[in-house]
Amino acid sequence: MKVHLLVSILGKLFLGLLLLAGVVSAAETIEGGSIPIPTPPKAKENFSSEQSCIKPIEIMRRSHGFFLKHYRHDSVRYGIRTIQDSLVSCINCHVTPLANGSYPSVKKGKEHFCRGCHEYAAVTIDCFQCHTDHPECHIADPNCPPF
Repeated sequence: MKVHLLVSILGKLFLGLLLLAGVVSAAETIEGGSIPIPTPPKAKENFSSEQSCIKPIEIMRRSHGFFLKHYRHDSVRYGIRTIQDSLVSCINCHVTPLANGSYPSVKKGKEHFCRGCHEYAAVTIDCFQCHTDHPECHIADPNCPPF
């Protein structure tokens, strides 16, 4: 009985050491620069003259998912819709056209503002199952790029 317990403990210890080696190896790879950190394009304009975005950048990077879910809940459940908290406003400001004038797709490539970071963090993007992934543009606008 004691032999089985010893084998079990040694097996768990070995597995733990194996996992630790994998984590250390991954950390060295990231620090060594072989996994590029995403650099999303800058916003096209500031939210106002006083602030660049609706919230400070560090807060938006960490908590934008929470804000989107919270505002979605308020919008769907209570009919509260504001321009400042609108996904449309985020897309209109942050998704920039490519060199040929068209907009990047959230489904392929890393040029889309949302996709680069979400792919890096291994987080799926489900916003665009219902919402458009490019800025809104009135069809009669001569400056409206092709989609």
